[in-house]
Amino acid sequence: MRLKITHTTRYHYDAPVAYALQRLRLVPLDGSTQRVVNWKLEIEGATQEVRFADQFGNDTRLISVSGEPHMISVTAHGEVESKETAGIVGHHRGFAPLWLFLRQTSLTEAGEGTDKLLENMPEERDVAWFHELVKRICDLVAYEVGTTDAATSAEEALKNKAGVCQDHAHIFLAAARKAGFPARYVSGYLLIDGQTEQVASHAWVEAHVEGLGWVGFDVSNGISPDERYVKLAVGRDYRDAMPISGIRLGAANERLEVHITVEQ
Repeated sequence: MRLKITHTTRYHYDAPVAYALQRLRLVPLDGSTQRVVNWKLEIEGATQEVRFADQFGNDTRLISVSGEPHMISVTAHGEVESKETAGIVGHHRGFAPLWLFLRQTSLTEAGEGTDKLLENMPEERDVAWFHELVKRICDLVAYEVGTTDAATSAEEALKNKAGVCQDHAHIFLAAARKAGFPARYVSGYLLIDGQTEQVASHAWVEAHVEGLGWVGFDVSNGISPDERYVKLAVGRDYRDAMPISGIRLGAANERLEVHITVEQ
């Protein structure tokens, strides 16, 4: 399937920005589940300082802002040909060792909620084990926008019994790692039937299964990713793979706009 994607992020300020540095992970890469046909990154009101592959292999750009701009605009757009692989991504590659994805982070630290989630899980440690975990998370934590934020941990979302795809992913990561499976966070895009315009990118996970390698699971939708998914970046949690992050100096007030379209 060929997907056409446009992702625009605009920051509006009521005064000149003294200094800002943003990190962008907005460029998809070729892989076993996708081929980038064409892709372009357009930046207005900022200057690209450097481009590099980070420790997880993500295409990463640093852009800086200083002085006069009252608006920063970043638009990523292009076409990606996706493939149906039943969620199987393949063997581990890259700079980061596999054991790094066994380590918990502040967003995925396992606690009492995770322990309870893992009670009486199947003894067979195969793909079915992960599908059971996905089902348990979906049954326990409702998808509700506005109940959590970027700083909400897996344990907090379990306690609240509500969250979004980011929270579902963090809960999965906490549980899989506690059980001894390497697992990683994935950011990207999802083609939604009858909904071209979207308000945010999507998040899912990949777990390392013996004999198969990395296998994807979209906890929020209860399935493994198919040809409707396009991967942007991976990491230990949301902070490692978020499309845009950064710092800003100065007293200017900020207003954020995000516009995303995904269509076949």
